[in-house]
Amino acid sequence: MDWITSNFEIFVSICLGIGLSASAGFRVFVPLLFLSIAAYMDLVPLNESWAWAGSLTSVIILGVAAFVELIAYYIPYVDNMLDTITVPLAAIAGTAVMVSVVGDLDPVYTWTLAIIAGGGTAASVASTAGAARLTSTATTGGIGNPIISTAEAGFSGILSILSLVAPVFAAIIVVLIFVAIRKLYKKLFKKKPLARKEIE
Repeated sequence: MDWITSNFEIFVSICLGIGLSASAGFRVFVPLLFLSIAAYMDLVPLNESWAWAGSLTSVIILGVAAFVELIAYYIPYVDNMLDTITVPLAAIAGTAVMVSVVGDLDPVYTWTLAIIAGGGTAASVASTAGAARLTSTATTGGIGNPIISTAEAGFSGILSILSLVAPVFAAIIVVLIFVAIRKLYKKLFKKKPLARKEIE
């Protein structure tokens, strides 16, 4: 029973990390802030080496960073500029989140999981979000960007809370997000050959 309980806890921790990593793809500092608050309130246990993230100082610093990030995405052209650095930052944040919540694993497995599942998930979501904003900038002259920014911020906040409250369900939501992204890319890919045929 102890073995089953231990493995289930690890599974839940991984789901928590995946959910927060996906959230980091929408907004880098929002999931980090929620995780820091949860750790400060002793709601979520952190890896021993990341215990500092549950301090009041971390909550304040991440709170300011999250606020600045949210506001910056409503400034024309600054939002597109931020997208150029968001992907690597999101990957780092996703990796950090996964490492901080996954415990009782060999460091090799922890970091491998963190880089692939954490960093990879965050980077993929950030890339898709950036592409959506570029499309909005090109088609609406940036007028539609605030709507996208609001949606991203909302997704990030809701997914962060959901990850902390129901990690397994949040991980399922992330899988559905990736399915939707894949379908979107397939549609875009299918349209290109048709366009070429029409030209010919």
